[in-house]
Amino acid sequence: QVQLVESGGGLVQAGGSLRLSCAASGSTFSRYAMGWFRQRPGKEREFVASISRGSGRIYYADSVKGRFTISRDNAKNTGFLQMNSLKPEDTAVYYCAVDSDSGVIPPRSAPGYDYWGQGTQVTVSS
Repeated sequence: QVQLVESGGGLVQAGGSLRLSCAASGSTFSRYAMGWFRQRPGKEREFVASISRGSGRIYYADSVKGRFTISRDNAKNTGFLQMNSLKPEDTAVYYCAVDSDSGVIPPRSAPGYDYWGQGTQVTVSS
């Protein structure tokens, strides 16, 4: 079992930055790949970024490439999503997730993950 808690969301103006955190407990976070997803109003949950257990493989959605950075600190059982140059269309609930089956190749779709946090709201005003 893995428990995930996101934090760091909030309201920011377009062009601003936020850093989301995902604190993991209950198991060995360092074994697992981790991902960030978001769900915009009226839309399905979509992939944002993912990172392997050792940070050797990192993937981004095209919509956030060059603006967002995923990272992790296994010693602190915490993952991060640094979001820069935010746009109103980035407004969404952001979720972190872990894949307990594999840590080497981080999935880029929601079914690849089996533990999820409760989400944190990010609102970008124009």
